[in-house]
Amino acid sequence: MNGLVEGLSRHGERLAVATRTEQLSYLDLAARVAAVATQLAGVRRLVLLETHNDLHTLVHYLGALAAGHVVLPMPAGRPYPEIIATYAPDVVIDGDGIREIRSAAPGSARPLHPDLVLLLSTSGSTGSPKLVRLSAHNVLANARAIAEYLELRDTDRAATTLPMSYCYGLSVIHSHLLVGAGLILTDTSVVDDEFWELFRRHRGTSLAGVPYTFDLLDRVGFADMDLPDLRYLTQAGGRLAPERVRAYAELGERSGWRFFVMYGATEATARMAYLPSELARSRPDAIGRPIPGGSFRIDPVEGWDDGSGELVYQGPNVMMGYAQDRADLARGSALTELRTGDIARRGADGLYEVIGRASRFVKMYGLRIDLQQLEAQLRGRGVTAMCTGDGDRIAVAYSGAPGESEVSRAAADVAGLPPAAVTAVRVAALPRTASNKPDYQAVRELARRKPAPTERADLRGVFAEALHLDPRDVTGDRSFVDLGGNSLSYVALSVRLERALGHLPPDWHRRPIADLESTAQPTRRRSWWASTMETSVALRAAAIVLIVGSHAELFEVWGGAHVLLGVAGYNFGRFCLTPLPRRDRIRHLRSTIAWIAVPSILWIALMLALTDEYHPTNLVLLQKILGPDGSMTAGRLWFVEALVWILVALAVVFWWPVADRAERRRPFLVAMAFLALGMALRYDVLGLGLGYQAMFTVLTFWFFAAGWAAAKASAGWQHALVTAVLAIGLYGYFDQTYRTVLVFAGLTLLIWLPAIRCPAGVSMLAGWLAEASLFTYLTHYQVYALFDGHPLPGVLASLVVGILLTKAVSLLRNRVSRDEQTADAATASR
Repeated sequence: MNGLVEGLSRHGERLAVATRTEQLSYLDLAARVAAVATQLAGVRRLVLLETHNDLHTLVHYLGALAAGHVVLPMPAGRPYPEIIATYAPDVVIDGDGIREIRSAAPGSARPLHPDLVLLLSTSGSTGSPKLVRLSAHNVLANARAIAEYLELRDTDRAATTLPMSYCYGLSVIHSHLLVGAGLILTDTSVVDDEFWELFRRHRGTSLAGVPYTFDLLDRVGFADMDLPDLRYLTQAGGRLAPERVRAYAELGERSGWRFFVMYGATEATARMAYLPSELARSRPDAIGRPIPGGSFRIDPVEGWDDGSGELVYQGPNVMMGYAQDRADLARGSALTELRTGDIARRGADGLYEVIGRASRFVKMYGLRIDLQQLEAQLRGRGVTAMCTGDGDRIAVAYSGAPGESEVSRAAADVAGLPPAAVTAVRVAALPRTASNKPDYQAVRELARRKPAPTERADLRGVFAEALHLDPRDVTGDRSFVDLGGNSLSYVALSVRLERALGHLPPDWHRRPIADLESTAQPTRRRSWWASTMETSVALRAAAIVLIVGSHAELFEVWGGAHVLLGVAGYNFGRFCLTPLPRRDRIRHLRSTIAWIAVPSILWIALMLALTDEYHPTNLVLLQKILGPDGSMTAGRLWFVEALVWILVALAVVFWWPVADRAERRRPFLVAMAFLALGMALRYDVLGLGLGYQAMFTVLTFWFFAAGWAAAKASAGWQHALVTAVLAIGLYGYFDQTYRTVLVFAGLTLLIWLPAIRCPAGVSMLAGWLAEASLFTYLTHYQVYALFDGHPLPGVLASLVVGILLTKAVSLLRNRVSRDEQTADAATASR
């Protein structure tokens, strides 16, 4: 694309790109692009580019275009042997840099049409070698049209919520670079705190999403977020239900941003139609009107009513044509119009509405899936099948030997979808109509009657058992956080998931279960050093051992309880302050408080009845504040008391909508503000004048706040800042130097090292100890006392009792849950 570098340079010092660690002006971006173009100088070649939403990909994409090459973007991390075999790219650019496959010397070039600049996949990740050929004219025409109807400004800043290998994601990049607007490059999901921190920090003005993106936005409480710079949202990549279109349009009207529903295809370089934001509420069922420069007509189709027919698009963004092999890349433009395969009608108001399909494609998860190609791919794997779309999933009927789970995973793998998006049904004979045509309606009915596939039930059963839920409530679209998981259930579930999945994704607690199913690795022999354990789990296990051992006088190593308090703050930041609606946040906080307070109060009540070791003020977890100060139990339960009342206070704070919105907008800043409050209490800057015992409890809040800030830190400087505050706060806090070093080392690991590798046996034992830390803490005073004069057996017995009691309570909760399910089923059957 001649003049691309000059075009970028014309925007001068305006912000072009922002990432988590860098900001580039247009002049900076132009210089980097020019450097890559120089590296790639030579004869015109086909460049395969593995894409991430990062600066490396963007610069190399633009650099390859600036050097006059044809670019084929492909998603990183997935094999594409058919693409390689069919098109034999001359250059491959991936995370390792530029790899020349063929010489750039004159005379070595293979023909590429002079208008051709871009090749895009038409069918998601089905492995089809069929590509769309796009010219520079196509790309620029579509970018100009999008910029016009969205009224893009050079002050706009769009976040990259969609892959660069996808036409919708590329169209966001093209249109914004065209007008001198900014891009916020990130591969993080909208369910991640880091995404919203980055979006707010760089004053993001727009988000683009496919229907699945809006499912995620609903889950993270988008409606309650404070996004002062947001100007508009766009939606494409499949049909969004009219009621959801209307809901988002109304939300936009209340919140001061616009909502655009768009319609398009890769074959049209992205966009063909848009629904003006002012019509989204009144016409949520329409795709809208043609983009500037484009037009529609409706061709009659047999079997459809008058006025309805196939939607045909004309415009300068219509592709040059398809490519089936390398020779097609030398061909010129073969099309003047695009037959969409959609059945549509035009309303009296001039807006177009899609009412059906004339061809065998479906759009899911932002991918256009060729069902015929999917059937062909399955035949290549020895499976004769019929595939059809059924709402938000693909239904597959097949005959033959493979199991349903195997076919479901194979189809999902071919289509590039999570296994939860595919339902496979084995039949004796594929269903046919009376005229012997494939009966796809029968396939849909078979899939709807089929219960959830077995391979999903095991993983969802793990969630149901660990969280004591009815398995029917554990659906593929929900995550650990959605299901009400907290720091106590997190340990048990993380250990079981690591065994079930073969690995443990770092953000598993926020990922839908269906996504976790899609990451499951084949069962294989594990190496001795093969397990991943979260640092927070390891610290909980180590801390409870130190606490019990020191109290039983097996050794004297204090500081474990302070490490536990930091871990509690870390888990508070991860599980209680998630991007969920405010009511759900408060519900999770109440649940977490109950999981700690109820067992504590029940155990204290039992000990009050059987012994004279506790005081009534212990029963309300306030002995440190209410006294008596001289009681032998004044220090026994300080950790539980401090933690419960810290959580109660924070539940009150974040029940307040203003505080909730502030935390969503600036999670790290809010955490640091509370850490500053903790430091003020630690140095008694506020002069509260509390008694020694009460002041002791208040002093410990800063440990909790430090863990909270660690959970919200995403950039290196943020981790460094929390570490520095930790070092300052610990200086002079303890009398023993070793105690200071121990707590600093433990919490520094928490800040900088999220997970560690260890032997599988160690991971399992640590998981048991960490999961049982609360019950061990409550009961160990009574257990080790039974072994007077024999501290080692006392410590071991305390740990074993804590583990057994935790397992017993878990079994009891599961039994109660199953009884409730049985009662519900009996009631429903009457």
